[in-house]
Amino acid sequence: MDLEARSLQPNVKVVLLAKLREYKSDLNNLKSEHKRLASANSNQAARDDLLESGMADAMSVSANQRGRLMMSTERLNESSDRIKECRRTMLETEELGVSILQDLHQQRQSLLHANDTVFLLLKVPYRLHLLTGKFEGKDERKRLMRKGGRKNK
Repeated sequence: MDLEARSLQPNVKVVLLAKLREYKSDLNNLKSEHKRLASANSNQAARDDLLESGMADAMSVSANQRGRLMMSTERLNESSDRIKECRRTMLETEELGVSILQDLHQQRQSLLHANDTVFLLLKVPYRLHLLTGKFEGKDERKRLMRKGGRKNK
């Protein structure tokens, strides 16, 4: 373009060369603006890449934390279930123990009643002896006392 403008008539040549210089300066300005924006975009792209990788790291850390939290929650739920099961077993055992103690109490009462009955039945011959004045083996006892008394003399 520059060569064509120089080969023209001088009055047209001056106007066209001025416009050509203006266009060249605009072109240089646009090139420098493009370079600046391109470098800014590359910096921005690099920054975005870093942020995306940082976000990916943050997301993986978040996913890792979420996984650990879910595992902990699951273990907590399992422990709660085991505690409930142990509590249920403890209550059943307690009920069984109370039932056994009640049975033992009834058996004790039966034994005490039987003991009282036997004691009363054993007292009857002694009371009869007091009433009648007779006691089986009374003569035998007297004989042993006499015999023992002679040996000492």
